[in-house]
Amino acid sequence: MPSKGSGGKGSYKMVLVVRGEIRLTAGKAAVQVAHAAVLLVLRQQKRKSAALERWLEEGQKKIAVVSPSLGDMVERQARASRAGIPSVWVDDAGFTEVPPGTRTCLGLGPAPDVDLDKITGDLPLL
Repeated sequence: MPSKGSGGKGSYKMVLVVRGEIRLTAGKAAVQVAHAAVLLVLRQQKRKSAALERWLEEGQKKIAVVSPSLGDMVERQARASRAGIPSVWVDDAGFTEVPPGTRTCLGLGPAPDVDLDKITGDLPLL
């Protein structure tokens, strides 16, 4: 049975974690978050994920947060992996603000709110 999070009916979400120490502009951060969300959906579609279907039915809740460092993001991704939460990394192509291959964003989910909150609930909103 799915977990019930603080979001009531919308108990599934994605969390999109932006790398804070590289100080992306608002527009660049928005694009990196969008890349992560699309990558998560495409990966979960291939797996015919029940969590993806639930998330789509509930309105596709997404939360964007900021991590203080790449090291922090790596640790959170490892925790998500151990918990069975899908994850993707966004590595920038390097055409604008950062060098090619710069890791800018971590996408997590879709997964139950309560499970994601254990991993990212302490991070500030973007």
